[in-house]
Amino acid sequence: MSIDSAGPGQAQPDVICDTSTATFAKDVIEASKDGLVLVDFWADWCEPCKQLTPVIENVVRSYGGKVRLAKLNVDKHPAVSGQLRIQSLPTVYAFLDGKPVDGFQGAQPESAIRELIDRHLGAAEEADLAQAILEAQKAFDEGNLQGAAEIYAMVLQSDPQHPAGLGGLAQCYLKSGDVERARQTIGMVPPDKTSDQAVSSVLAALDLADRAANVVDTSALEARLTSNPADHEARLEFAVATGGNGDKERAVEELIELFRRDRNWNDGAARKQLVQFFEAWGPKDPHTLDGRRKLSALMFA
Repeated sequence: MSIDSAGPGQAQPDVICDTSTATFAKDVIEASKDGLVLVDFWADWCEPCKQLTPVIENVVRSYGGKVRLAKLNVDKHPAVSGQLRIQSLPTVYAFLDGKPVDGFQGAQPESAIRELIDRHLGAAEEADLAQAILEAQKAFDEGNLQGAAEIYAMVLQSDPQHPAGLGGLAQCYLKSGDVERARQTIGMVPPDKTSDQAVSSVLAALDLADRAANVVDTSALEARLTSNPADHEARLEFAVATGGNGDKERAVEELIELFRRDRNWNDGAARKQLVQFFEAWGPKDPHTLDGRRKLSALMFA
């Protein structure tokens, strides 16, 4: 996973090389599986090549190791250019994952070269981040909160506003019981990115925690239900309190019972509360799966 580039004071990697027929596989094919590689096909007699080379070298170096450049003299190494059907010089190909994905012919201004690099570098970095999120979620699901938090932190070093990274880190704080840090972390998510599943899950969990905290005496609510099983308001408040305090099974039971008694009460409050629980617990939680099954059975009975 190649999220971080070399920072200030660190040696930059050797990002420019002369390649050949013998080394092309290593310099380009294999190297492009770890990141973007540009290949400059040129010749000594080509004047536009001489114009392009210093420009593309400076541009590549300015990316601090995130992109590499391999230069191939087609007169000395015609086999590769023949296989790739290079018909004019200079020609530049961009390689990712072992294959050419873009390119251009002729001398180009710096802006055009940067546009090509940014287009594919962004896609490559996003793929790296997506893979990192999957690894972090796996660690979280296995109970390795420290490992998950470290990966989420790496994602946020690359993109401080990454919604899944912020949501995942906030989930780690919630799971460890640090509600305040979870609240601070999720507050960093841009308003237009709160629909991300990890973010909405944390927001739902925080809302439930706040609502559960406002219920002072659950025994009084339980007593109300014992004396009057049709007290829908007491049942809803009791479900919120028990769910917010971690008794997921009881919370689902109470809301399913409320839905069974009157699915339309308070504008469908039982179903809406169940959906919020499912969102807070996540789609893989066994209580989410059980609750969805029971709710569906009643809805389509």
